[in-house]
Amino acid sequence: MKQQKLLPVKSFSPLTLAVAMLVLTVATATTAEAQTFSVLYTFGSNTGDPYNTQYPGLIAQGRDGDLYSTSLFGGNLGGWGDVFTITPSGTLTSIHSFSSAAGTGNEPHSGLVLGVDGNFYGTTKSGGAGTPAFGTVFKITGTTLKTLYNFGTVQYPKTEGTFPIAPPVQGRDGNFYGTTPSSNDGNIDGIAYQLTSGGKRALLYLFTTSGYNPQAPLILGADGNFYGTTAAGGKTTTSNCFASTMSCGTVFKMTPAGRVTFLYQFDQVHGAEPLGPLVQGTDGNFYGTTAAGGDANGDGVIFKLTSQGKITILHTFNGTDGKQPTAGLVQASDGNFYGVASAGGAKGFGTLFKVTSSGVFSVLHDFDSTNDGANPEVTLVQHTNGILYGDTVLGGSHNIGTLYSWDSELPAFIKLVSASGTVGASIGILGQGFTGTTSVSFNGSSAKFTVTTDTYLTVTVPTAATTGTVTVTTPTGILTSNQSFVVLPSITSFSPTSGKVATSVVIMGGGMTNASQVTFGGVKAATFTVNSTSKVTATVPTGAKTGKIGITTPEGTATSSGTFTVLP
Repeated sequence: MKQQKLLPVKSFSPLTLAVAMLVLTVATATTAEAQTFSVLYTFGSNTGDPYNTQYPGLIAQGRDGDLYSTSLFGGNLGGWGDVFTITPSGTLTSIHSFSSAAGTGNEPHSGLVLGVDGNFYGTTKSGGAGTPAFGTVFKITGTTLKTLYNFGTVQYPKTEGTFPIAPPVQGRDGNFYGTTPSSNDGNIDGIAYQLTSGGKRALLYLFTTSGYNPQAPLILGADGNFYGTTAAGGKTTTSNCFASTMSCGTVFKMTPAGRVTFLYQFDQVHGAEPLGPLVQGTDGNFYGTTAAGGDANGDGVIFKLTSQGKITILHTFNGTDGKQPTAGLVQASDGNFYGVASAGGAKGFGTLFKVTSSGVFSVLHDFDSTNDGANPEVTLVQHTNGILYGDTVLGGSHNIGTLYSWDSELPAFIKLVSASGTVGASIGILGQGFTGTTSVSFNGSSAKFTVTTDTYLTVTVPTAATTGTVTVTTPTGILTSNQSFVVLPSITSFSPTSGKVATSVVIMGGGMTNASQVTFGGVKAATFTVNSTSKVTATVPTGAKTGKIGITTPEGTATSSGTFTVLP
């Protein structure tokens, strides 16, 4: 907040001074409000506008610097939903309108995620060419939408997911991973699936009473596994946590192969009904919200969870500071977490808040319905310009929602489209002011780059790269990534390619700095030396077998493409 400086006053009467101070206070508050909270667009301002942007929909920043999402209703084809884009300054454009026509998806809850190919991916909760039409997964390129998968394609008694509301997320292997909150089997409450870019679906996991009804999108953790929540299931309590059940939901981890471990079971006191996505903080912990539980009224909580499942309640909502947060949190470039509560607050229509990793909580804005919107349900997104953006389900002059921004002068930064990769991989970076960029580095190691536009560039992971932040030096300053880039281990060659036990083998590649294990045909080498991030020297161990060479680091395991032959 910018403060106006008062000049020394000697002859003002108390009444005059009081009036002056009141005028100053109002002026300062008005200026601060104008500087921070802005309504960018009011849904319903034009015919065919999208509207009803509900959880768990995500807002994604594109390569062009604009923001992209979906609405459950609206559009130009009968109101069955829309894919739209909005510029940071507030110009809204419809990209694709869904219809009720047979074989097409409609009613997208999901919002969008940006793929490494520059396309956006999402789901519709109904419609499609499945029999029955249980919804779709789609890809949108420019204004062209392609359905990748139709739920309902698999027929009962084989298990099929139904009514997807969360978008899929892309894994390290390039495939997409997602969940549905329900299935075509009355004994199974949702599935986890893998989908190739070509639309081939694999069933990974069937949710049951251990945890079911997953509504929030998965997130890709720094370890390459996926993390998510279920709105129900888990521990049974004496409180009615979700609908007619006595279970409050869970947090789980899932490997790319579909192995699920439940990290935490909510118990009402520590929250219930997690509906928003998790976010992994820079400290490695997971942060999120629950839409219920906590105080006696069940207004919801903000929590921190370690990877071992230890929970800390950072804040319990009490209604006056917000309640029923259906959205997740975003860790902004100042290190703090920002979010919205869908109801409550001083005006009863929801709040925008900030919370630190230690639990210091403050309300930043109270929604008033008429002027700025009501009931924000969608997770905020921080644009690389530092400004936070979000939308509301209702309110505004047409009472069907608004798109808004919150600007508290947070630092600008860069966003990695992929947060992990091997040496030599091409990585996309989102940002602004890239024209005239002079250098890009991975944790201090210089890299070759190509500036595509002022808001997007590509960079090749250099040989000497180690896990850490990425920086881009532009004509106006240095921009730093909002997360660490994980350099995955890789093996490009080894010499010699054959030898007896006790032979010294030089292994070349990348991401080897913290190597903890080397294997020959699956047999651990007792002796090895990490010479550099791109070189390891290992001794062929007793009992070694002809086969692949493997190197394990905290970031993963690399396997050679060639075979090492163990000689007699």
